[in-house]
Amino acid sequence: MPLPDPVTVVDLRPDDLRQAQPLEGPGVLVIVLSLQAIEDGQHGLSQHSGPLLVVCERGVRSGLAARYLRADGLDAQAHPGGIDAFLQSVRH
Repeated sequence: MPLPDPVTVVDLRPDDLRQAQPLEGPGVLVIVLSLQAIEDGQHGLSQHSGPLLVVCERGVRSGLAARYLRADGLDAQAHPGGIDAFLQSVRH
């Protein structure tokens, strides 16, 4: 999956997993949120955040989070395959 440039990545992973595999790349801004905060509408994101790409460990929670964010009027999609697939797409 090609990444939009620039892209805001919403990282749903717990602290220990984020520290073990930090997300970085050119044109990538990372925002750390929980699925609960997104479900509750407490994410603080707006349309000015640009396109949002949601990632989690395996790709399951990111799909749900992206649906909630789209319901809030945001341009959000989940990266299929979780963090490993995301890291591969950033490296290529």
